[in-house]
Amino acid sequence: MCGRVTIQTPALAIARELGLAGVRSALERPRYNLAPTQLMPVVLNDGERMLDAVRWGLIPSWAKEASIGNKLINARGETVAEKPSFRSALKRRRCLVLVDGWFEWKQSTKPKTPYLFKREDGRPLAFAGLWEEWTAPDTGEVLRTCAVITTGPNRLMAPIHDRMPVILRPEAQAVWLRPEPQDAAELQPLLVPNEDEPLVAWEVGRVVNSPTNDVVACVERVASQPALL
Repeated sequence: MCGRVTIQTPALAIARELGLAGVRSALERPRYNLAPTQLMPVVLNDGERMLDAVRWGLIPSWAKEASIGNKLINARGETVAEKPSFRSALKRRRCLVLVDGWFEWKQSTKPKTPYLFKREDGRPLAFAGLWEEWTAPDTGEVLRTCAVITTGPNRLMAPIHDRMPVILRPEAQAVWLRPEPQDAAELQPLLVPNEDEPLVAWEVGRVVNSPTNDVVACVERVASQPALL
């Protein structure tokens, strides 16, 4: 799964990197340990190509309570077209989720060992995501929320975990952001492990284990351990 990310690149720099039209809303500060229920940088497929910030944890429009979003932070690429919580969003409401990197915990160690995954050059990554708009029945508050689509591991991830986010190449990003409804058959080939992205990973300290720790130490490499390439 993907349950923790880091984003330190300023909003305007992300907009330039992706050739966006501008910034509609953005994070107020760098996030070293961003967790579900918090705001996540995204580009919605609304045809406007603007950077936005929406809540991480997808709340389907039909949901009675917002708490369902706590369980819907990820969608499995293999079954996303079949699940009632995701299939409508896959067809109509897709987004890019922009991060500098993500954390995963090695399952075979006790305690589990956290690793940070990111691009070798430090540039932002674009995950395949879904978004929804939900209206609270009691207050009328409108929330936009998102989920990250995951797939099986690539070569770098396989020794650490059996799932990873779907990382979209630039040509796939253009397809994913089409505002028109799309058939699942056209999108499914995009939801695979990315073996081409120049990624690197390194072990980080267990300070990242708690989502209340949002400090630069969360992304710093454990000095005694080599990076994974």
